[in-house]
Amino acid sequence: VLTVFIICRRNPALGPPGAPTSWRKKLGSLTGVIEAIVLFGLVIGGLFLGWFSPTKAGAIGAVGALFIGLARRELSWRKLFEASKDAVRTSCMVLFIVAGAIIFGHFMAISRIPFLLADWLGGLPLPTMGIVGIIALIFFIGGFFMDAMALIVLLIPILYPVLHTLGIDLIWFGVIVVLVGEMGVITPPVGVNVFVIKGIAPDVPIEKIFKGIFPFLIALIICTIILFAFPQIATFLPGFIRY
Repeated sequence: VLTVFIICRRNPALGPPGAPTSWRKKLGSLTGVIEAIVLFGLVIGGLFLGWFSPTKAGAIGAVGALFIGLARRELSWRKLFEASKDAVRTSCMVLFIVAGAIIFGHFMAISRIPFLLADWLGGLPLPTMGIVGIIALIFFIGGFFMDAMALIVLLIPILYPVLHTLGIDLIWFGVIVVLVGEMGVITPPVGVNVFVIKGIAPDVPIEKIFKGIFPFLIALIICTIILFAFPQIATFLPGFIRY
């Protein structure tokens, strides 16, 4: 959000001001999102209060969204079918990746590659943060060629022994991995997400898209550096969750 604000401040033409609106209309528009706010509060509040696990929270959110759509009479059978079809397609993709990763993980265990890698990284004359930096670089380079989800599922089983040996907080490391993986999927030479944008907007030259993502790449790098310097930012809120 801050990156978009800075870009629009430097070039107002990219984000022209909207039509003036009174506070009455602004507050009145909130009535259309009350159900979503209540659902969000239920899911996040339930997590923090320990009412249910993250998996159950996702299910409650999905069922709640379904009931909201039915109550508003905005959800037809056709829309429900299309949404279900997209959900099945995405679930199949993720489960195929997970199945492949499980097979790959068994191969890694038999070959003892994770343990050899753990011994090698543990023996490097580097501090813990230096080793984490090397692992983050591996995720960054891998993101050039693979989707972040596939990369995480494939590499975490290999790197987990290293992380466990070093005593690294896995929640903090997970946030780092997501940020670094997202950097990789928008960075040349491949930049998977850049080509997704190209498919959505075929009239925009690929060079212009790469140029447009550069400020966001810088923002992700700054966020990663801040998390390396202050790991508590990533672990503060999850510390309140009880489940």
